[in-house]
Amino acid sequence: MPEHPTSQPESAPTAVGGSTPPAFVVGFDLDMTLIDSRPGIGAAYEALVEETGARIDIDLVISRLGPPLEEELINWFPADRVPGIADRYRELYPQYAIEPTRALDGARESIAAIRAAGGKAVVVTAKYQPNAELHLAHLGIEPDAIIGSLWAEAKGEALREHGASVYVGDHTGDVRGARTAGALSVGVTTGPCDAEELRAAGADVILGDLTEFPAWLDAHRAGAAPAL
Repeated sequence: MPEHPTSQPESAPTAVGGSTPPAFVVGFDLDMTLIDSRPGIGAAYEALVEETGARIDIDLVISRLGPPLEEELINWFPADRVPGIADRYRELYPQYAIEPTRALDGARESIAAIRAAGGKAVVVTAKYQPNAELHLAHLGIEPDAIIGSLWAEAKGEALREHGASVYVGDHTGDVRGARTAGALSVGVTTGPCDAEELRAAGADVILGDLTEFPAWLDAHRAGAAPAL
Protein backbone atom coordinates (compact mmCIF):
# COMPACT_ATOMS: atom_id res chain seq x y z
CA MET A 1 0.00 0.00 0.00
CA PRO A 2 1.25 3.53 -0.72
CA GLU A 3 2.24 5.56 2.28
CA HIS A 4 1.31 9.23 2.38
CA PRO A 5 2.61 12.08 4.50
CA THR A 6 0.55 13.63 7.22
CA SER A 7 2.03 17.06 6.51
CA GLN A 8 0.02 19.58 4.51
CA PRO A 9 0.45 19.47 0.72
CA GLU A 10 2.10 22.32 -1.13
CA SER A 11 -0.33 25.09 -1.85
CA ALA A 12 -0.69 26.57 -5.30
CA PRO A 13 1.02 29.97 -5.55
CA THR A 14 -1.18 33.01 -5.95
CA ALA A 15 -0.67 35.32 -8.88
CA VAL A 16 0.10 38.92 -7.92
CA GLY A 17 -1.16 41.74 -10.12
CA GLY A 18 -2.33 39.29 -12.75
CA SER A 19 1.11 37.70 -13.21
CA THR A 20 1.39 33.99 -13.95
CA PRO A 21 2.29 32.01 -10.80
CA PRO A 22 5.46 29.92 -11.00
CA ALA A 23 5.03 26.26 -11.85
CA PHE A 24 5.60 23.67 -9.17
CA VAL A 25 8.60 21.42 -9.83
CA VAL A 26 9.01 17.70 -9.20
CA GLY A 27 12.45 16.08 -9.33
CA PHE A 28 13.14 12.46 -10.28
CA ASP A 29 16.09 10.16 -9.94
CA LEU A 30 16.89 8.19 -13.11
CA ASP A 31 18.18 4.62 -12.66
CA MET A 32 15.50 2.32 -11.22
CA THR A 33 13.15 5.26 -10.72
CA LEU A 34 12.33 6.30 -14.29
CA ILE A 35 14.28 3.63 -16.16
CA ASP A 36 15.33 0.00 -15.70
CA SER A 37 18.94 0.32 -16.79
CA ARG A 38 20.10 -3.01 -15.36
CA PRO A 39 20.31 -4.81 -18.74
CA GLY A 40 22.19 -1.92 -20.30
CA ILE A 41 24.56 -1.41 -17.40
CA GLY A 42 25.20 -5.15 -17.31
CA ALA A 43 26.10 -5.09 -21.02
CA ALA A 44 28.45 -2.14 -20.51
CA TYR A 45 30.19 -3.95 -17.66
CA GLU A 46 30.51 -7.07 -19.81
CA ALA A 47 32.30 -4.99 -22.44
CA LEU A 48 34.53 -3.51 -19.74
CA VAL A 49 35.40 -6.97 -18.42
CA GLU A 50 36.23 -8.21 -21.91
CA GLU A 51 38.50 -5.22 -22.49
CA THR A 52 40.26 -5.12 -19.10
CA GLY A 53 40.18 -8.75 -17.98
CA ALA A 54 38.86 -7.66 -14.58
CA ARG A 55 36.83 -10.07 -12.47
CA ILE A 56 33.55 -8.25 -11.74
CA ASP A 57 30.39 -9.77 -10.30
CA ILE A 58 28.03 -8.02 -12.67
CA ASP A 59 24.88 -9.45 -11.07
CA LEU A 60 25.97 -7.92 -7.78
CA VAL A 61 26.75 -4.60 -9.43
CA ILE A 62 23.33 -4.23 -11.03
CA SER A 63 21.58 -5.24 -7.81
CA ARG A 64 22.81 -2.10 -6.02
CA LEU A 65 22.56 0.73 -8.53
CA GLY A 66 22.40 4.27 -7.22
CA PRO A 67 25.77 5.51 -5.92
CA PRO A 68 28.32 7.06 -8.29
CA LEU A 69 30.20 4.82 -10.71
CA GLU A 70 33.53 5.37 -8.97
CA GLU A 71 32.13 3.98 -5.70
CA GLU A 72 31.34 0.73 -7.49
CA LEU A 73 34.57 0.48 -9.48
CA ILE A 74 36.71 0.77 -6.34
CA ASN A 75 35.43 -2.72 -5.45
CA TRP A 76 37.00 -4.20 -8.59
CA PHE A 77 40.03 -2.06 -9.49
CA PRO A 78 42.98 -0.52 -7.64
CA ALA A 79 42.20 3.03 -6.54
CA ASP A 80 44.75 4.60 -8.87
CA ARG A 81 43.07 2.96 -11.88
CA VAL A 82 39.51 3.95 -11.03
CA PRO A 83 39.44 7.40 -12.73
CA GLY A 84 40.71 6.00 -16.02
CA ILE A 85 38.44 2.96 -15.87
CA ALA A 86 35.46 5.21 -15.14
CA ASP A 87 36.27 7.31 -18.19
CA ARG A 88 36.50 4.20 -20.36
CA TYR A 89 33.23 2.80 -19.01
CA ARG A 90 31.49 6.06 -19.88
CA GLU A 91 32.93 5.87 -23.40
CA LEU A 92 31.63 2.32 -23.84
CA TYR A 93 28.25 3.10 -22.30
CA PRO A 94 26.41 4.61 -25.31
CA GLN A 95 27.25 1.62 -27.51
CA TYR A 96 26.12 -1.03 -25.04
CA ALA A 97 23.73 0.44 -22.45
CA ILE A 98 21.19 2.63 -24.23
CA GLU A 99 19.37 0.14 -26.46
CA PRO A 100 18.64 -2.55 -23.79
CA THR A 101 17.28 -0.06 -21.23
CA ARG A 102 13.52 0.38 -20.88
CA ALA A 103 11.26 2.91 -19.22
CA LEU A 104 9.77 1.72 -15.96
CA ASP A 105 5.99 1.41 -15.74
CA GLY A 106 4.39 4.77 -15.08
CA ALA A 107 7.45 6.87 -15.96
CA ARG A 108 6.01 8.62 -19.00
CA GLU A 109 2.61 8.94 -17.37
CA SER A 110 4.15 10.59 -14.30
CA ILE A 111 5.89 13.25 -16.37
CA ALA A 112 2.65 13.80 -18.29
CA ALA A 113 0.68 14.16 -15.05
CA ILE A 114 3.03 16.87 -13.82
CA ARG A 115 2.71 18.77 -17.09
CA ALA A 116 -1.07 18.39 -17.07
CA ALA A 117 -1.14 19.94 -13.58
CA GLY A 118 0.91 22.91 -14.79
CA GLY A 119 4.20 21.75 -13.30
CA LYS A 120 7.71 20.97 -14.46
CA ALA A 121 9.78 17.81 -14.12
CA VAL A 122 13.54 17.69 -13.64
CA VAL A 123 15.84 14.68 -13.52
CA VAL A 124 18.68 14.80 -10.98
CA THR A 125 20.93 11.74 -11.17
CA ALA A 126 24.35 10.42 -10.25
CA LYS A 127 24.76 9.22 -13.84
CA TYR A 128 27.11 11.00 -16.24
CA GLN A 129 24.85 13.65 -17.74
CA PRO A 130 25.46 12.97 -21.46
CA ASN A 131 24.56 9.31 -20.93
CA ALA A 132 21.48 10.24 -18.92
CA GLU A 133 20.40 12.48 -21.78
CA LEU A 134 20.89 9.63 -24.27
CA HIS A 135 18.68 7.33 -22.21
CA LEU A 136 15.84 9.80 -21.95
CA ALA A 137 15.99 10.81 -25.61
CA HIS A 138 16.00 7.15 -26.69
CA LEU A 139 12.95 6.40 -24.54
CA GLY A 140 11.06 9.55 -25.48
CA ILE A 141 10.97 10.90 -21.93
CA GLU A 142 11.35 14.69 -21.98
CA PRO A 143 11.89 16.39 -18.61
CA ASP A 144 12.35 20.14 -18.40
CA ALA A 145 15.95 19.74 -17.21
CA ILE A 146 18.50 16.96 -16.70
CA ILE A 147 21.30 17.35 -14.14
CA GLY A 148 23.90 14.61 -13.81
CA SER A 149 26.87 13.54 -11.68
CA LEU A 150 25.17 14.37 -8.35
CA TRP A 151 24.65 11.94 -5.49
CA ALA A 152 22.80 12.02 -2.18
CA GLU A 153 23.11 15.39 -0.42
CA ALA A 154 24.68 16.96 -3.52
CA LYS A 155 21.41 16.37 -5.34
CA GLY A 156 19.83 18.83 -2.95
CA GLU A 157 21.79 21.68 -4.49
CA ALA A 158 20.27 21.12 -7.93
CA LEU A 159 16.81 20.51 -6.50
CA ARG A 160 16.95 23.84 -4.66
CA GLU A 161 18.27 25.61 -7.74
CA HIS A 162 15.32 24.39 -9.79
CA GLY A 163 12.79 25.02 -7.02
CA ALA A 164 11.74 21.38 -6.64
CA SER A 165 9.22 20.80 -3.86
CA VAL A 166 9.09 17.01 -4.39
CA TYR A 167 11.87 14.53 -5.20
CA VAL A 168 11.10 10.97 -6.29
CA GLY A 169 13.74 8.25 -6.00
CA ASP A 170 14.37 4.60 -5.25
CA HIS A 171 17.43 4.87 -2.97
CA THR A 172 18.11 6.14 0.53
CA GLY A 173 20.59 8.53 -1.10
CA ASP A 174 17.63 10.09 -2.91
CA VAL A 175 15.88 10.59 0.41
CA ARG A 176 18.96 12.40 1.70
CA GLY A 177 18.97 14.60 -1.39
CA ALA A 178 15.33 15.51 -0.88
CA ARG A 179 15.95 16.29 2.78
CA THR A 180 18.90 18.52 1.91
CA ALA A 181 16.69 20.46 -0.51
CA GLY A 182 13.81 20.73 1.94
CA ALA A 183 11.66 18.82 -0.57
CA LEU A 184 9.05 16.16 0.09
CA SER A 185 10.70 12.75 -0.35
CA VAL A 186 8.71 10.22 -2.38
CA GLY A 187 10.27 6.76 -2.39
CA VAL A 188 9.52 4.07 -4.97
CA THR A 189 10.38 0.45 -4.28
CA THR A 190 11.56 -0.36 -7.81
CA GLY A 191 15.26 -0.18 -6.91
CA PRO A 192 17.61 -1.74 -4.36
CA CYS A 193 15.96 -0.22 -1.27
CA ASP A 194 12.72 -1.64 0.08
CA ALA A 195 9.93 0.29 1.77
CA GLU A 196 11.38 -0.25 5.25
CA GLU A 197 14.78 1.14 4.26
CA LEU A 198 13.27 4.15 2.53
CA ARG A 199 10.98 4.84 5.47
CA ALA A 200 13.84 4.53 7.95
CA ALA A 201 15.86 7.00 5.89
CA GLY A 202 13.06 9.53 6.22
CA ALA A 203 10.93 9.17 3.09
CA ASP A 204 7.60 10.98 3.47
CA VAL A 205 5.75 8.84 0.94
CA ILE A 206 6.27 5.25 -0.23
CA LEU A 207 4.89 4.11 -3.59
CA GLY A 208 5.22 0.66 -5.11
CA ASP A 209 6.14 2.15 -8.47
CA LEU A 210 5.42 5.16 -10.65
CA THR A 211 2.07 3.82 -11.82
CA GLU A 212 0.83 5.09 -8.44
CA PHE A 213 2.35 8.55 -8.83
CA PRO A 214 -0.26 10.39 -10.98
CA ALA A 215 -3.12 9.59 -8.59
CA TRP A 216 -0.96 10.48 -5.60
CA LEU A 217 0.02 13.77 -7.23
CA ASP A 218 -3.61 14.68 -7.91
CA ALA A 219 -4.55 13.96 -4.31
CA HIS A 220 -1.53 15.76 -2.95
CA ARG A 221 -2.19 18.88 -5.01
CA ALA A 222 -5.83 18.83 -4.00
CA GLY A 223 -5.03 18.37 -0.32
CA ALA A 224 -6.91 15.08 -0.33
CA ALA A 225 -4.18 12.46 -0.15
CA PRO A 226 -5.65 9.28 1.41
CA ALA A 227 -4.83 8.66 5.04
CA LEU A 228 -2.28 6.01 6.00
